Amino acid sequence: MKIEIEVISKETLIKPCSPTPIELRHYSLSYLDQIIPSIFMPLVYFYPASDLISNTERSDKIKLSLSQALTKFYPLAGRVVDNLYVDCNDEGVPYVEVIVKCNLTDIISNPIPNELNKFIPYELDDVKDLGLVVQVNFFECGGMAIGIGISHKLADAASCFMFINMWASIARCDYDDTCHFSPSFDSSTLFPPKDASLVRDVCLEIRKENIVTKKFVFSNSDILTLRDKYTDQRMKGSVFERIGQHPSRILALSAFLWSRYMATVHSERDTDKIYAVTHTVNLRGRTDPPLHEFLFGNIMRSALVIPFFDKGSENEVFEFMNKVRESIQEINNNFVSQFKKNDQQHLNFLQERANEKRKGHMELLCFSSLCKFPLYEADFGWGKPIWVGSGRLATKNIIGFMDTKLGDGVEAWVNLEADDMAKFEADKKLLAFCKNGI
Repeated sequence: MKIEIEVISKETLIKPCSPTPIELRHYSLSYLDQIIPSIFMPLVYFYPASDLISNTERSDKIKLSLSQALTKFYPLAGRVVDNLYVDCNDEGVPYVEVIVKCNLTDIISNPIPNELNKFIPYELDDVKDLGLVVQVNFFECGGMAIGIGISHKLADAASCFMFINMWASIARCDYDDTCHFSPSFDSSTLFPPKDASLVRDVCLEIRKENIVTKKFVFSNSDILTLRDKYTDQRMKGSVFERIGQHPSRILALSAFLWSRYMATVHSERDTDKIYAVTHTVNLRGRTDPPLHEFLFGNIMRSALVIPFFDKGSENEVFEFMNKVRESIQEINNNFVSQFKKNDQQHLNFLQERANEKRKGHMELLCFSSLCKFPLYEADFGWGKPIWVGSGRLATKNIIGFMDTKLGDGVEAWVNLEADDMAKFEADKKLLAFCKNGI
């Protein structure tokens, strides 16, 4: 359904409850932050009405706890300067409150990703110099949704949940949780920044495209059926045999969606084009010793492969999984060490790939997974969310994975251009494995 909202509290700025010390006011971006485009990552947390607390009280608690959380995550309340650093000047986080002219169940019973962007106060490509924006959405039934946009320039998925769950812990006065950790803001010492002019060309311009986002839900049992279908009699000599593991459910689902994307959107392939795939990899646990668990920033890289595709046979799909897993395996301690020693080589590689994309020589499909992240832990004092959604992203050809609320399946949020989505979502082989519902 089409969502109508009415602003009841115009934009205000929520500032940290105590001033950021002078010595912390210059937060340097890391090289990994610099090469990320400035876009908001959207998350919307849905909560039912509560008999124990009014929406006015919930609003007050959200604003106060946000102010307190920003003292720990002070870069989010500052302003990004020239893709080099954050001026942690405590200018504050834009905060808006609205009334949604429907009931919460109207949304979550049949969510339309393109409409969920209305729960975020800014367009996702309208980041400017901001680090964080928040919109609190009150439904006519008394339920509410907290819409959060965090700039990808400052944070990856792990950093997002680090902040959101700390904020929720403060709101519910869970001092065990809030004292359990403090974020580390040392990423620029591990991955020193470069002159902004050197990285400008690798941050692809966000173009206004007619992007459509659809959510496809797959049960764990169906994903395992797909995995078994692809791996049957094919494990021998593969990377999976060497590491003694079967393909993960996310890898199996990625392989299936890639095969259906290629079969529908690119059924007639251009022989002059490269058809590539990336999978995002968290670097925190891949070094020896591991990087700080609560290291804030973009501590991730993408594994890139150029898989072979002809007819989408089971052998081709298995080889896709094999190649992606090998590429992910190579992002290890040695990779990170070499990366830190010679990031110029990496920058040259990114520039080549960016040029190929600009010239139309490369079609890239990007996978990213939020599965196994603490997606449903944000209890602000009135219970955990009954659903967490995303929205229509600002760039095409991205597939994001999220656990279902009960953990019994995976939601695949697929972002494609409108014409491509029309072909993709009509695919009978795709629909045969989808199920409805949250």
